[in-house]
Amino acid sequence: MRVWEYIFWVSCFIVFYNYIGYGIIIYFINTLKKKKRQPYVGNEDFFPTVSFIVAAFDEEDCIQQKIINSLEQNYPPEQIEFIFITDGSTDKTPEIIRRHSSIKLLHKPERKGKSSALNRAVQDAKNDILIFSDANTLLNNDATRNIARHYRDQKVGGVAGEKKVINLSSNSHAVGDSEGAYWKYESFLKKLDSEFYSVVGAAGELFSVRRILYESISYAVILDDFVISMKVAQKGYRIMYEPGAYAMELPSFSMQDEQKRKIRIAAGGFQAIAMLGSLMLLTSQNLLYTALFIVQLSFYLLAVVASFVALKNNRLKIFKLPYYFVFMNLSVFQGFFRFLRGKQPATWEKAKRTQPALQAE
Repeated sequence: MRVWEYIFWVSCFIVFYNYIGYGIIIYFINTLKKKKRQPYVGNEDFFPTVSFIVAAFDEEDCIQQKIINSLEQNYPPEQIEFIFITDGSTDKTPEIIRRHSSIKLLHKPERKGKSSALNRAVQDAKNDILIFSDANTLLNNDATRNIARHYRDQKVGGVAGEKKVINLSSNSHAVGDSEGAYWKYESFLKKLDSEFYSVVGAAGELFSVRRILYESISYAVILDDFVISMKVAQKGYRIMYEPGAYAMELPSFSMQDEQKRKIRIAAGGFQAIAMLGSLMLLTSQNLLYTALFIVQLSFYLLAVVASFVALKNNRLKIFKLPYYFVFMNLSVFQGFFRFLRGKQPATWEKAKRTQPALQAE
């Protein structure tokens, strides 16, 4: 029973740590370090040149509102350019954008995905700071200003804005309430990460990177926002979190729609882990876990070697302990699955034992 108790408590710890424990630990570390928040420098005359990029695909229902909202950004007009890219759109989205001379439209009939569209837009961008925003979100008027101020620090390579889920219905909306609560907690964790050192990834509704640090991504990338921002972090730069720059978005229409979105995000997450494996191994914060992984892998390797060599050679006793440990735990799993299948008879099957050698008198 002790094995199952260990499994139970370890499982509880893993769940607790993933959802709550991590935030508690970072909160107390930040408190102990007494790290001051980044000083607000928004009122100073620091306005780097900005390329504001929006990728839109068949967004005729909301693109006009997005255009108006974008042009209302509280930022010197001579320091910002607006680039909307609509590759593959078959509705009136490109036509609506063409009516606004202050916005540069990029459009091709071929649809190659959002990642390819962003790569093409960045190639056309001329300014130092790239700000990406989704077509179906609205920003607060000071969003660009509050993002740009962080780039005074040369160690900052990107800035993540906040995502707010807005439920406009007077009635309770199950998806909206749940999604909104989730993003409030997610924003809290991003704030803690930023105060500690750097945000881990950014939300595509609103994020920014230095143009010089942008690295073209594969057309097959699912979570373009996460991969782009993490590649900046991989170069040794910080990703800051700015709650004073937020994107407002309506919740999913139904739980079925939200499920589709979550499945896509999960698939993209696993894809990103595979793509950014070197970042996980080389980041200084993960050196301890990398070392432990190597030790664990070596332990299992010793067990494999023992199964072929050490058991027949008494001089290689160091291999026998890892072999027996792995053997014992594999037996536990085999016994568990035999129990599930109901294949273990109640009668005892006698196991052979080594016979002691008789000493001659």
